[in-house]
Amino acid sequence: MSQYAPRLIGAPNTLDHRVYIEQGSTVLSPFHDIPLFADQNNGILNMIVEVPRWTNAKMEISKEEPFNPIRQDVKRGKLRFVRNCFPHHGYIWNYGAFPQTWEDPTQTHAETKAKGDNDPLDVCEIGEQVGFVGQVKQVKVLGIMALLDEGETDWKVLVVDVGDPLASKLNDIEDVERHLPGLIRATNEWFRIYKIADGKPENVFAFSGEAKNKKYATEIIHECHEAWRRLIMGESPAKTPSYDLSIYNLTIDGSPGHVRKNDPAHAGLPLDSRKPPVPIDPSISKWFYISSAQV
Repeated sequence: MSQYAPRLIGAPNTLDHRVYIEQGSTVLSPFHDIPLFADQNNGILNMIVEVPRWTNAKMEISKEEPFNPIRQDVKRGKLRFVRNCFPHHGYIWNYGAFPQTWEDPTQTHAETKAKGDNDPLDVCEIGEQVGFVGQVKQVKVLGIMALLDEGETDWKVLVVDVGDPLASKLNDIEDVERHLPGLIRATNEWFRIYKIADGKPENVFAFSGEAKNKKYATEIIHECHEAWRRLIMGESPAKTPSYDLSIYNLTIDGSPGHVRKNDPAHAGLPLDSRKPPVPIDPSISKWFYISSAQV
């Protein structure tokens, strides 16, 4: 059993739905408090599941709200769902983020020539189990792809749950193609075309879409962990004219955002008030057929 559990607020598929992560009955920030490394000596990391495989709701850690609950992204006042771009249904992996990482928007990466996207590092978990929103999985790193999303570097780290039946055979990026043939190609296609159905241009990848190996991925994770450390310790600003990040946390001594449980920012967090999901508009189930000329 995981030591972490979700605290659910309101009904899924509504604007006020939130998923906090708690340990015991204490809410922790999935951005700042949950450690990146579950077992650093053995290369096992914690991953926060934001979007379970085969679902469409674009759930993500709220960087701005205190203690960073997971919420559904909103565009122009409407909840965001990814479209089903044939033959993909929703997200094709358990999608989420590494805690204690940050893609610094002031830093330009030497090889992608683009700045960070101001988010925790994105993760695609390719194991067979379908996760749940707010799950904390223990994973091992296999490789990484560099999406250039509207001019920003948006890394996608490929990982597998350490409990997956194939985990012992998956140790680096070439093992993914050997044991899960077609997955890397499908992942590349998914990220390239998923915004086309909403009228946006195709996304592009750095490195001609190549998936880099575990060593390269591990270097990027460490860079983003260090960028997060600068953020949480106040060395990089949490508030600028273009963003305002919450750095409230319970566990990082010396951080300007460190508070105790009785601080109003924490004591005032809502209690579990889970409700059944509100039905999703049937149009979200529609297939979109993207012309091969576009991809």
